[in-house]
Amino acid sequence: MSGRDLFCQPRRRRRGAALTLVFTSVLVAGAATGSLPGPGREPRPDTARPAAPAAHHGDVTRAAEEAMADGKSPVEAARRAVSRSGDRWAAVYSEGEYEEFEETLDGQYTGVGLWARLERDGRIEVTKVKPGSPAADAGLRAGDRLRSVDGHRVDGRPVTEVVSLLRGDATDAVAGSTVRLGLERGTRAWTETLRRARLTTDSVSVRRLPGGVTVIKVAAFTKGAGAQVRTAVRRAPAGTGVVLDLRGNSGGLVTEAVTAASAFLDGGLVATYDVDGAQRALHADPGGDTARPLVALVDGGTMSAAELLTGALQDRGRAVVVGSRTFGKGSVQMPRRLPDGSVAELTVGHYRTPSGRGVDGRGITPDLEADRQALARAATVLGGLGAAE
Repeated sequence: MSGRDLFCQPRRRRRGAALTLVFTSVLVAGAATGSLPGPGREPRPDTARPAAPAAHHGDVTRAAEEAMADGKSPVEAARRAVSRSGDRWAAVYSEGEYEEFEETLDGQYTGVGLWARLERDGRIEVTKVKPGSPAADAGLRAGDRLRSVDGHRVDGRPVTEVVSLLRGDATDAVAGSTVRLGLERGTRAWTETLRRARLTTDSVSVRRLPGGVTVIKVAAFTKGAGAQVRTAVRRAPAGTGVVLDLRGNSGGLVTEAVTAASAFLDGGLVATYDVDGAQRALHADPGGDTARPLVALVDGGTMSAAELLTGALQDRGRAVVVGSRTFGKGSVQMPRRLPDGSVAELTVGHYRTPSGRGVDGRGITPDLEADRQALARAATVLGGLGAAE
């Protein structure tokens, strides 16, 4: 995903209103979504790098309105407009899809337990499989290529559409319903039928290595993940270090990523971003643990909000970053309601780390390259920083 990511302004969620910033990514077992901008937003002109190529909300809205007037599908018309724009990260959701996706940020979803992303060549590749999920039980694993869902070819499709097929949105599929996947692994091609299940994201897990080093694994920044990171840091044994494992983390709520940053920083800048040229900033809360040795562990599946957090810790000199170059998803998407209630999210800008580095298309280069046994390397680095082993 790459997966779908979203960085947006104040949202209206279902019948209640909640203000938040979102940097979301798609879990193909269930997608993370964002929020709708509040009324009256008036971005000012600026010299920030524009998001290009990108669709314009006005063009997409007009396409949807014209389709409605002609008795055609506004969602399909909006998707065609987005496709013509060349905006790689844009997406259009039906109203039902958008509500389903929002549920994932609350930590629950109906799906099969796959995370996937759209590769540059149009392939849909599995990036992670949830332990104990239907996909895991069937033996699927990261690196597998998803070719079809219930007979529908998925190569080149937006990940949002793949998510919809996997969820069975068109038929309001529920837990227990089946979905047939066409898969490839190397030269092997096969078909697997799975039963959808009600799953939880289990975004944060904590374990301790010999010697007391605490490993905090954050799979995605779903609701409450930031607070879980802060709790894990407070509970870590005194005098020991922390490995913040962000490998395979494809995004989530940016407010949760900022909360996680606040566990290690005493206030200060986390990131800047632009929305249609209007410059904004995100800041950590004061009072974080700034003394405990810290290593951030990343890889090519570290995306979006996870990259934002990594860049902040690296630029602020708070963590040594170990692993491989991150994915490079640093563009900003803004969602907006279309006339029929569907949602279009289009690229409107980019974010930067505290030092002003752009991440989009570049990723974050670790301080220490490590592929195999990256966790062991991280623990060794902690020893050099003064953490107990």
